[in-house]
Amino acid sequence: MAKRCDVCGKGKMTGHNVSHAINRTKRVFKPNIQRITVQTDDGKEKMNVCTRCLRSGKVTKAI
Repeated sequence: MAKRCDVCGKGKMTGHNVSHAINRTKRVFKPNIQRITVQTDDGKEKMNVCTRCLRSGKVTKAI
């Protein structure tokens, strides 16, 4: 599954795991992407959408 939102373009971000000894190792933050059927002007379309866009109402799920 794609790791990028088709609506807002949110993708994976990088950062560090930080231990108690303040040792830093690289890590990846992945967005919560859901493949849903979205109602568009042309009809129904399957899209990869992050849950933030679903909650905020940027897309409407098809019935």
